[in-house]
Amino acid sequence: MSYNVIRRLCAHRSHVLLSSSLLALTLASPALANDDADTIVVLGSRPIAESEAAALTIQRKADSLVTVAAADGVGRLPDQNIAQAAGRLPGLAVERDQGQARYISVRGAPNYWTTLSFDGINIVSPEGRDARFDSIPSAIAAQIVVSKAVTPDMPGETVSGNVNIVTRSAFDFAGRHLAAKMGYGMAQLGDRPEKEASIVLSDRFAVGGGELGLLISGSYYQRDMVTDNFESDWEPVTNDAYAGNATRFWAHETENKLYRLTRKNWSMSGRADWKPNANHTISLRSLFTIFTDDEARDNYRFDLDDKQSETSATVTGACAISPTGTVTGSGYANMCVGNTPQQGTIYGIDIRQRSTLRAYKQSIFTNTLEGKHDFGNGWNLHWLGNYTLSKDDRSVLGEASWESPSSRTSRPTVAYNFSNPNVSLLNLYTTLNPSSGVYSAGTAVTDIDSFSKPLSSITFLDAVDRTRAYTGKLVVSKKTQLLGAEASFKLGFQFDQRTKIVDERSLSISGTDSTRLSAIGMPTDYNQFNIATPFRGALQMGYTFHYFDIDKMRAVAAKARALYAFSANTANNYNVREQVYAGFAMGTLRFDWGSLLGGLRIEHVTNRGDAIGTVNTVNTPVTSSSNHTLLLPSAHLNINLDQTKKLRISFSTGAARADYDQMRPNVVISDTNLTISGGNPSVKPERTWGLDAYLEWYRRPSGYFMIGAFYKRASNVLYSQSRSFGSHALDSDGIDRSGYTYSGVTNAGSGRLYGMEVAVQQSLEPFIQGTGVPAWMGGFGVSANLTLNDSRMYKPAVYSGSTLLMAGRNVRLPGTSDLVYNIGGYYEKYGLTLRLQYQRRSMWMDGVADTLADAGDTYWDADDELDFSARYAVTRHISVYFDASNLLNNPGRRFAEPGNMLTASGTPTPFTRGYTMEWERFGRRFSGGVRVTF
Repeated sequence: MSYNVIRRLCAHRSHVLLSSSLLALTLASPALANDDADTIVVLGSRPIAESEAAALTIQRKADSLVTVAAADGVGRLPDQNIAQAAGRLPGLAVERDQGQARYISVRGAPNYWTTLSFDGINIVSPEGRDARFDSIPSAIAAQIVVSKAVTPDMPGETVSGNVNIVTRSAFDFAGRHLAAKMGYGMAQLGDRPEKEASIVLSDRFAVGGGELGLLISGSYYQRDMVTDNFESDWEPVTNDAYAGNATRFWAHETENKLYRLTRKNWSMSGRADWKPNANHTISLRSLFTIFTDDEARDNYRFDLDDKQSETSATVTGACAISPTGTVTGSGYANMCVGNTPQQGTIYGIDIRQRSTLRAYKQSIFTNTLEGKHDFGNGWNLHWLGNYTLSKDDRSVLGEASWESPSSRTSRPTVAYNFSNPNVSLLNLYTTLNPSSGVYSAGTAVTDIDSFSKPLSSITFLDAVDRTRAYTGKLVVSKKTQLLGAEASFKLGFQFDQRTKIVDERSLSISGTDSTRLSAIGMPTDYNQFNIATPFRGALQMGYTFHYFDIDKMRAVAAKARALYAFSANTANNYNVREQVYAGFAMGTLRFDWGSLLGGLRIEHVTNRGDAIGTVNTVNTPVTSSSNHTLLLPSAHLNINLDQTKKLRISFSTGAARADYDQMRPNVVISDTNLTISGGNPSVKPERTWGLDAYLEWYRRPSGYFMIGAFYKRASNVLYSQSRSFGSHALDSDGIDRSGYTYSGVTNAGSGRLYGMEVAVQQSLEPFIQGTGVPAWMGGFGVSANLTLNDSRMYKPAVYSGSTLLMAGRNVRLPGTSDLVYNIGGYYEKYGLTLRLQYQRRSMWMDGVADTLADAGDTYWDADDELDFSARYAVTRHISVYFDASNLLNNPGRRFAEPGNMLTASGTPTPFTRGYTMEWERFGRRFSGGVRVTF
């Protein structure tokens, strides 16, 4: 382990002390012989014990490195969505949106290295390759199987791991089965309601000489909420007078995004499994899941650098940092008048307000027909066909823009205080101009809507992304004996075709277009468009405001869509098709001492893209194509050290492809600005190979200890960059565009990720039997896991023509955390289940700066959450539950960090963590309800 990893572990010693102590206590106890005959009686009254026992059985028998979350004996997972449930597993971290778990990171790696599957079939998320898991309710899952080491029968785009959601089957239950849940709760922030319900119904029927299993399920979840939020954008300022300090940054814009949200999840699924006899199974599965986010956003933006040019008229050199008493210009970035990046006053600035109503919806409709056949003599055939339609509806029903008038005395004077990185305090005053060019603060103003902010425009957007995916797979396998071992050989072929079509259309009406504004009923005065409801959050802002009227916005939007035609947003629309032809061969040898699995996967990938390219103001259709072939070998060695311990060593390879929007051929060229932007159809896949070495220790009946190390190497790392174009491919009409500044996805140098992982889970019950300790003590247990990472990517130097903007440097892999851990304690006995779970991931890089004009690389600060759950089985068939989430109520914070940037000469600057770019808090949530199972 490197010095950096050890240093980070020591830095977080207060956080890992408890997990280390619990681990030591567990290992200090004598080992218990594992006995496969040990079982847990499945009554639904011990959900933790039942689910852990089922999960460990799957993990232990696997021929590669997996971790599993399994439903309990009556088919329940502990959390509402898949991201939250999987986030409790070893080595998994989540990224949250509005406080709700959304993306899954395996062993701290970038989230696009994680793929999503339903019953082994990779599914493209509505967003693209960044698989979203908050839109998938846990009610549909019997198991969540996370593969951390890739095998040849898995798609090569799986790099750090695959999250496979194994859906329920009627054959999971002995006969007729009914499970239902209903609950209600409240979000503390804003006192908003939360509702949920689900039902699963299945039965098995004799059909001829075989059996037919039918299962249907449905779920519903609704969460109303408000948020506390502020955001700031930072920049270096040329006219910054204090010694020309290039490492000091000023907030050129600060804002509050104040949300009113209603999020909903629906799911419906059906499954029919026909077994004409013991050797053949044909399955038909259909799943439809929808995630909606109705978002009303009141956005108050303060344009602090609105009159930045005025500073140069009064500041010509270094000066004392003290107020002069006379302020000409706005005072922005003027140290001479006492302003600093953290605190000061700016006179007569512009308010740029947005009232936005979104109707966001994502859906997945996936359908599979699958057959498994045993023809005897060891020959087996597995085939399937799948069709999936994913939709990402990003429509904005309406967005009204309001801006301050040009007259400075009609605008506010703002006293800002950013000295606390968790507070953005703005106090407002009227602006006085007693003499030409000299400004001062007048009367304090609390109600921001008392300032004039006429309507500048209203915009409506219809934007729907559709991804149609087809998968066909055929696998022939043979079981035999070879070298004294039980051998299994597989030969398979898979075809995937995915086509993503983006269709954006919009309508914008100017605030001066009185005819059309009158036709749709849109006022130009904000005070005729708002309501009296006060702010429902708890954020200290220094001013009050009035929410915009959602009903009025809906009415205005409906009239606009009825009366006027929308225009295509040609720069954003595209059609990208990806075809993957894959073949694989793999073999598995199972000996008394363990097993050996190895093989090769070959993938030939073709891409085709259609879009509109824009050269200055001329639009031209553009078609692009590319192809590449990948060889992806892998090998897995599993050694049974004894009946309870297993050593796993694996080698695997993968290739993360750029997302569809990054590969689109939309190119916008400006000969005026000397810039090129858009997609990059020629971008190469990000190639990876990795090694894993893990020791697993299984303890009776559901105890488990694991420790392992991993290393992953990446080349052609994908990231967004501004750089010199460096190619003559877009030259035309005698214009050389090779030196233009290109903005888009590109391949960087190499990168690597390595670290270690530790996990333990154990109840006290096996240790107190026969000791005289009261039986009720056996209900206590612990579950803990820890992942340490060290990552690095080489970012090449950035040039503008021949001018060096930033030297090449090493940075973290975007999206990786150095430390991820979960720790939980539980009690489960006599039908009562109590669980307290804490999750934490350290800060991770969000974006990489390209020039010293940026405020630095951006990071998300450490994220943690404490949850509590309680269950009580009133009878064998009825239980009640209570959940408390986000008990710590810590904010999410994204910040700009110039401290790890290098100057053009390569000199590092200090790490400060001081420039907050985004800050949000969402409040605690409490819910309870009843479950029934028959």
